[in-house]
Amino acid sequence: MVWAVFVLTALSFGAATSVSVFLKPLTEAFSWTRSETSLGYTTVALASASFGVLWGYLADRVGTRWFGFVAAIMMSGCLFLMSQQTSLWQFYMLYFVFGAFGNSMVSSPLFANVGFWFRRRPGLALGVTASGGAVGQGVIPFLAGMAIDAFGWQQAYVLMACGYFVIAMPLAFLIRESPTRQAAMLVGGKSLPSESNFPLTEVEVVIWISCAALFCCNCMSVPIVHLVPLLLDAGKSPQLAASVLLVLMLTGGLGRIAGGKLCDLIGALPGYMIMSLGQTFFVFWFPWLDDLAALYLLAILFGFTYSGVMSSILVCNRMMVSAAFGGRAMSITSFFGWTGMGLGGFFGGLLFDIYQDYFWSYAFASIAGVVNLFILTLFFFRVRNVRRRQHEGLRDGL
Repeated sequence: MVWAVFVLTALSFGAATSVSVFLKPLTEAFSWTRSETSLGYTTVALASASFGVLWGYLADRVGTRWFGFVAAIMMSGCLFLMSQQTSLWQFYMLYFVFGAFGNSMVSSPLFANVGFWFRRRPGLALGVTASGGAVGQGVIPFLAGMAIDAFGWQQAYVLMACGYFVIAMPLAFLIRESPTRQAAMLVGGKSLPSESNFPLTEVEVVIWISCAALFCCNCMSVPIVHLVPLLLDAGKSPQLAASVLLVLMLTGGLGRIAGGKLCDLIGALPGYMIMSLGQTFFVFWFPWLDDLAALYLLAILFGFTYSGVMSSILVCNRMMVSAAFGGRAMSITSFFGWTGMGLGGFFGGLLFDIYQDYFWSYAFASIAGVVNLFILTLFFFRVRNVRRRQHEGLRDGL
């Protein structure tokens, strides 16, 4: 399950992020603006967000057995049709379908399933699984960039479509539901007490994580969508720009594993806060650096911390809610996360169109990270205060 979902999310996240390498070819081919084209990523994100809630609800009720098959067909089909697009509305529609019936089906519902396969070290298991998204976000855009240079953007989409079908369809046969979640389905998906005895209700947990995810994903999506265009504007070659993104994402694979392991060691919420602090600090410096070695170093640092944030969110859901509520919890928090990703990608392009410079785009990302840290700090003190009151109540009762 870990490796099947690893590869499926690598494919889905990689295609969404590849908007960054298709951005300039499409703007040149159709005379679209940066904000119009980067809205394609926003479309994927919002579709993944909205439909993810539906799939999370169904996953808690009937399981995820067939999710991989549907996603394999829809992802490859949408990529093939993108090679034939001729207008902006087609561009948005195809990325919407990709997000709604591809990305959203192989991410949050399957993450919830994987997390409850493991009683020991679930953070590490989820970190390894989630690292597939980071690897895909690096490898797929890099390969897509090479294909665009060699064959053009249309043929690049065709090659991606064929590759996705050949890889994803066999993996769909490996999806199985965890015994813990199967037991929850037998009682009609009713919410059970959290295994971790977390002091807050599941609804309150989801509200806190959702608010934090909205802003932390605004922060991380700006470089995901706009790092390659930033480097191209600075005179870097397409292959070199894609290689910086590749380094960022491959390091992110390690960051997601480390983030999950960190949550196992010090707790899910403190791990989330540490990784969020890192991404907030590092994202601001991208427009200021031109030296190639410095850019690679910054890509490594940001990739490690932003990806740690991603796995920390998953571990928070796993450790703070019950198995019966896991699919819905991850899908609802992912709704706000993907909404943040979409808004960040769009506002990054919009601020560039307004100022013809990426400084304010990346400043916006850092400000969103600060808001995320503020919310997490409030969440931390809320949990600590409730635990203290519970401890005092038990002591008084004794």
